[in-house]
Amino acid sequence: MIKIGIVDDELLARKVLEEYCSKINNFELVISTGNPLEFVNFMQQHKVDLIFLDIEMPELNGMEVLRSMLNPPKVILTTAYSEYALESYNYGVIDYLLKPIKIERFLKAINKVSTTIVTQPNASNESKELQIKYDGMPVNIPFSSILYIQSFGNYLKIFTDSRMYLISETLINITTLLSENFQRTHKSYISNLERVTKATRTYLLIENNKVPVSAMYKVIVLKKLEVFAKS
Repeated sequence: MIKIGIVDDELLARKVLEEYCSKINNFELVISTGNPLEFVNFMQQHKVDLIFLDIEMPELNGMEVLRSMLNPPKVILTTAYSEYALESYNYGVIDYLLKPIKIERFLKAINKVSTTIVTQPNASNESKELQIKYDGMPVNIPFSSILYIQSFGNYLKIFTDSRMYLISETLINITTLLSENFQRTHKSYISNLERVTKATRTYLLIENNKVPVSAMYKVIVLKKLEVFAKS
């Protein structure tokens, strides 16, 4: 079964998508909400394979929802805002559906789904360690010991409690190996939110290190820290 999420603040649009999804045999609707923050919180504990996502929503827009997730599921955008097209390709966007959504157009979009979705558990959520190669040797780093990760040209600096590792890797690739405790805070940084001792709108304090928070990520970073504080 392909697990489906619908995130749209327009009730009528949600109901239409719910009806369409109910007609697809291998679709299982696991969440339908008009509150993007509710969906972000839901994703902390649950797996979703495909989301129908609106862009213009209160509190968090659709692109901010996608930026909040290290491993976003496949996405079909339900919007008329094509200016987000280029950025959206970084987040697994399969198609755009223009409202009001017709059943024929919906079926055309989901025909692309079966060739792009592999429904298997996310290994990063099951592991408690980051597995890397350092100086040609395999190294396992407990997630809890990682403070933050910084992009450094064609390399990454992984800062831990005990040392720094310099490896040849990209931020995009390493995000698929991390747990949900980690969040992109800047184009060059990923932070372990469990290790944050102070948060401002421009930086996070992690073990006396100021990790920058850019304007693109500040809303979702602060919202996710609120969730961590309540848990």
